[in-house]
Amino acid sequence: PEGKKIGGAPANFAYHMSQFGFNSRVVSAVGDDKLGNEILDNFKDKGLNCLIEKVPYPTGTVQVELDDEGVPCYEIKENVAWDNIPYTPELEEIALNTRAVCFDSLAQRSIVSRETINRFLDVMPDGDGQLKIFDINLRQAFYTKETLCNSFEKCNVLKINDEELVVVSRMFGYPGIDLQDKCWILLAKYNLKMLILTCGINGSYVFTPGMVSFVDT
Repeated sequence: PEGKKIGGAPANFAYHMSQFGFNSRVVSAVGDDKLGNEILDNFKDKGLNCLIEKVPYPTGTVQVELDDEGVPCYEIKENVAWDNIPYTPELEEIALNTRAVCFDSLAQRSIVSRETINRFLDVMPDGDGQLKIFDINLRQAFYTKETLCNSFEKCNVLKINDEELVVVSRMFGYPGIDLQDKCWILLAKYNLKMLILTCGINGSYVFTPGMVSFVDT
Protein backbone atom coordinates (compact mmCIF):
# COMPACT_ATOMS: atom_id res chain seq x y z
CA PRO A 1 0.00 0.00 0.00
CA GLU A 2 2.90 2.40 0.60
CA GLY A 3 4.10 2.06 -3.01
CA LYS A 4 6.19 -0.03 -5.37
CA LYS A 5 8.80 -2.47 -4.08
CA ILE A 6 11.55 -4.30 -5.92
CA GLY A 7 10.97 -8.05 -5.86
CA GLY A 8 11.52 -11.39 -7.52
CA ALA A 9 12.45 -14.81 -6.14
CA PRO A 10 15.65 -15.26 -8.23
CA ALA A 11 17.04 -11.89 -7.11
CA ASN A 12 16.18 -12.68 -3.49
CA PHE A 13 17.93 -16.05 -3.77
CA ALA A 14 21.07 -14.56 -5.34
CA TYR A 15 21.17 -11.76 -2.77
CA HIS A 16 20.94 -14.15 0.20
CA MET A 17 23.64 -16.34 -1.34
CA SER A 18 25.89 -13.28 -1.64
CA GLN A 19 25.29 -12.56 2.06
CA PHE A 20 26.71 -16.01 2.85
CA GLY A 21 29.84 -15.03 0.95
CA PHE A 22 29.17 -16.95 -2.26
CA ASN A 23 29.90 -15.48 -5.68
CA SER A 24 26.33 -15.20 -6.95
CA ARG A 25 24.68 -13.70 -10.02
CA VAL A 26 21.17 -12.66 -10.91
CA VAL A 27 20.39 -13.62 -14.52
CA SER A 28 17.40 -11.84 -16.00
CA ALA A 29 16.32 -9.08 -18.38
CA VAL A 30 14.85 -5.60 -18.01
CA GLY A 31 13.45 -3.05 -20.42
CA ASP A 32 15.29 0.07 -21.52
CA ASP A 33 13.05 2.12 -19.26
CA LYS A 34 12.88 3.90 -15.90
CA LEU A 35 11.98 0.79 -13.90
CA GLY A 36 14.77 -1.22 -15.50
CA ASN A 37 17.34 1.43 -14.63
CA GLU A 38 16.03 1.60 -11.06
CA ILE A 39 16.50 -2.18 -10.69
CA LEU A 40 20.07 -2.05 -11.99
CA ASP A 41 20.87 0.87 -9.68
CA ASN A 42 19.34 -1.02 -6.73
CA PHE A 43 21.49 -4.09 -7.40
CA LYS A 44 24.58 -1.93 -7.76
CA ASP A 45 23.87 -0.25 -4.41
CA LYS A 46 23.49 -3.67 -2.77
CA GLY A 47 26.70 -4.97 -4.34
CA LEU A 48 24.70 -7.71 -6.07
CA ASN A 49 26.37 -9.09 -9.19
CA CYS A 50 24.12 -9.64 -12.17
CA LEU A 51 23.95 -10.46 -15.85
CA ILE A 52 20.87 -8.53 -16.91
CA GLU A 53 20.26 -7.76 -20.57
CA LYS A 54 18.21 -4.81 -21.77
CA VAL A 55 15.61 -6.06 -24.25
CA PRO A 56 12.85 -4.28 -26.25
CA TYR A 57 10.09 -5.22 -23.81
CA PRO A 58 8.82 -3.43 -20.69
CA THR A 59 10.42 -4.26 -17.36
CA GLY A 60 8.36 -6.88 -15.54
CA THR A 61 5.85 -5.78 -12.92
CA VAL A 62 3.34 -7.45 -10.63
CA GLN A 63 0.17 -5.68 -9.52
CA VAL A 64 -0.66 -6.52 -5.91
CA GLU A 65 -4.09 -6.04 -4.34
CA LEU A 66 -4.89 -6.69 -0.68
CA ASP A 67 -8.31 -8.06 0.29
CA ASP A 68 -10.19 -7.10 3.46
CA GLU A 69 -8.19 -9.72 5.40
CA GLY A 70 -4.87 -8.30 4.16
CA VAL A 71 -4.19 -11.31 1.93
CA PRO A 72 -2.42 -10.31 -1.29
CA CYS A 73 -3.63 -11.19 -4.79
CA TYR A 74 -1.10 -10.93 -7.62
CA GLU A 75 -1.51 -10.05 -11.28
CA ILE A 76 1.76 -10.92 -13.02
CA LYS A 77 2.08 -8.89 -16.21
CA GLU A 78 2.81 -10.88 -19.37
CA ASN A 79 5.13 -10.40 -22.37
CA VAL A 80 7.67 -8.48 -20.33
CA ALA A 81 11.46 -8.33 -20.33
CA TRP A 82 12.10 -11.39 -18.13
CA ASP A 83 10.00 -13.46 -20.54
CA ASN A 84 12.70 -12.72 -23.12
CA ILE A 85 16.05 -13.49 -21.45
CA PRO A 86 18.56 -14.10 -24.28
CA TYR A 87 21.19 -16.84 -24.25
CA THR A 88 24.48 -15.03 -24.82
CA PRO A 89 28.18 -15.99 -24.88
CA GLU A 90 28.53 -14.23 -21.51
CA LEU A 91 25.76 -16.38 -20.05
CA GLU A 92 27.32 -19.54 -21.44
CA GLU A 93 30.62 -18.63 -19.76
CA ILE A 94 28.76 -18.29 -16.45
CA ALA A 95 27.02 -21.64 -17.00
CA LEU A 96 30.34 -23.37 -17.56
CA ASN A 97 31.55 -22.07 -14.19
CA THR A 98 28.39 -22.49 -12.12
CA ARG A 99 28.26 -24.89 -9.21
CA ALA A 100 24.67 -24.18 -8.10
CA VAL A 101 21.73 -22.67 -9.96
CA CYS A 102 18.16 -21.96 -8.86
CA PHE A 103 15.37 -21.76 -11.45
CA ASP A 104 11.57 -21.95 -11.40
CA SER A 105 8.53 -22.62 -13.58
CA LEU A 106 7.28 -19.03 -13.79
CA ALA A 107 10.29 -17.86 -15.81
CA GLN A 108 9.59 -20.70 -18.26
CA ARG A 109 6.12 -19.48 -19.29
CA SER A 110 7.60 -18.05 -22.52
CA ILE A 111 9.58 -19.95 -25.14
CA VAL A 112 12.56 -17.54 -25.13
CA SER A 113 13.36 -17.66 -21.43
CA ARG A 114 12.45 -21.36 -21.23
CA GLU A 115 14.98 -22.22 -23.92
CA THR A 116 17.62 -20.02 -22.24
CA ILE A 117 17.10 -21.76 -18.89
CA ASN A 118 17.27 -25.21 -20.48
CA ARG A 119 20.45 -24.40 -22.41
CA PHE A 120 22.05 -23.06 -19.22
CA LEU A 121 21.19 -26.28 -17.34
CA ASP A 122 22.55 -28.43 -20.17
CA VAL A 123 25.84 -26.50 -20.37
CA MET A 124 26.48 -26.61 -16.59
CA PRO A 125 29.09 -29.25 -15.72
CA ASP A 126 27.78 -32.43 -14.11
CA GLY A 127 29.30 -33.81 -10.94
CA ASP A 128 28.69 -34.61 -7.28
CA GLY A 129 29.05 -30.97 -6.24
CA GLN A 130 26.68 -29.52 -8.85
CA LEU A 131 23.27 -28.37 -7.61
CA LYS A 132 20.40 -27.70 -10.01
CA ILE A 133 17.67 -26.41 -7.72
CA PHE A 134 14.11 -26.28 -9.07
CA ASP A 135 12.01 -23.96 -6.87
CA ILE A 136 8.76 -24.92 -8.58
CA ASN A 137 6.96 -21.59 -7.79
CA LEU A 138 3.55 -22.26 -9.38
CA ARG A 139 1.82 -18.96 -10.21
CA GLN A 140 -1.60 -18.40 -11.77
CA ALA A 141 -1.87 -20.67 -14.84
CA PHE A 142 1.76 -20.09 -15.94
CA TYR A 143 2.85 -23.73 -16.02
CA THR A 144 2.23 -26.94 -17.95
CA LYS A 145 2.73 -30.60 -17.15
CA GLU A 146 5.37 -30.78 -19.89
CA THR A 147 7.41 -27.89 -18.43
CA LEU A 148 7.22 -29.34 -14.91
CA CYS A 149 8.20 -32.82 -16.06
CA ASN A 150 11.18 -31.48 -18.00
CA SER A 151 12.31 -29.41 -15.01
CA PHE A 152 11.99 -32.38 -12.63
CA GLU A 153 14.23 -34.36 -14.97
CA LYS A 154 16.86 -31.61 -15.21
CA CYS A 155 17.04 -30.71 -11.50
CA ASN A 156 18.64 -32.67 -8.66
CA VAL A 157 17.11 -30.62 -5.83
CA LEU A 158 13.37 -29.84 -5.72
CA LYS A 159 11.85 -27.19 -3.46
CA ILE A 160 8.05 -27.35 -3.24
CA ASN A 161 5.36 -26.23 -0.80
CA ASP A 162 2.42 -28.27 0.44
CA GLU A 163 -0.14 -26.56 -1.83
CA GLU A 164 2.07 -27.04 -4.91
CA LEU A 165 2.58 -30.69 -3.97
CA VAL A 166 -1.20 -31.24 -4.07
CA VAL A 167 -1.38 -29.65 -7.56
CA VAL A 168 1.53 -31.72 -8.84
CA SER A 169 0.10 -34.93 -7.35
CA ARG A 170 -3.22 -34.41 -9.12
CA MET A 171 -1.48 -33.56 -12.37
CA PHE A 172 0.79 -36.63 -12.27
CA GLY A 173 -1.84 -39.09 -11.08
CA TYR A 174 -1.26 -39.91 -7.40
CA PRO A 175 -3.60 -37.65 -5.40
CA GLY A 176 -4.82 -40.06 -2.72
CA ILE A 177 -1.70 -40.57 -0.58
CA ASP A 178 -0.20 -38.49 2.22
CA LEU A 179 2.30 -35.68 1.69
CA GLN A 180 5.37 -37.64 2.78
CA ASP A 181 4.61 -40.54 0.44
CA LYS A 182 4.19 -38.09 -2.43
CA CYS A 183 7.62 -36.68 -1.63
CA TRP A 184 9.22 -40.13 -1.59
CA ILE A 185 7.66 -40.88 -4.99
CA LEU A 186 9.07 -37.68 -6.53
CA LEU A 187 12.48 -38.22 -4.93
CA ALA A 188 12.77 -41.72 -6.36
CA LYS A 189 11.09 -41.11 -9.74
CA TYR A 190 13.45 -38.26 -10.64
CA ASN A 191 16.54 -39.54 -8.80
CA LEU A 192 16.79 -36.35 -6.73
CA LYS A 193 19.56 -35.62 -4.24
CA MET A 194 17.11 -33.71 -2.08
CA LEU A 195 13.48 -32.62 -1.86
CA ILE A 196 12.55 -29.71 0.39
CA LEU A 197 8.88 -29.46 1.40
CA THR A 198 7.68 -26.30 3.12
CA CYS A 199 4.32 -26.36 4.91
CA GLY A 200 3.90 -22.78 6.15
CA ILE A 201 3.00 -22.72 9.84
CA ASN A 202 3.29 -26.51 9.93
CA GLY A 203 7.06 -26.64 9.51
CA SER A 204 9.30 -27.96 6.76
CA TYR A 205 10.83 -31.26 5.68
CA VAL A 206 14.03 -32.24 3.90
CA PHE A 207 13.96 -35.60 2.12
CA THR A 208 17.12 -37.33 0.89
CA PRO A 209 17.37 -40.96 -0.24
CA GLY A 210 16.56 -43.06 2.81
CA MET A 211 16.26 -40.14 5.25
CA VAL A 212 13.85 -37.35 6.21
CA SER A 213 14.23 -34.50 8.70
CA PHE A 214 11.64 -32.05 10.02
CA VAL A 215 11.92 -28.55 11.49
CA ASP A 216 9.10 -26.64 13.23
CA THR A 217 8.25 -23.21 11.89
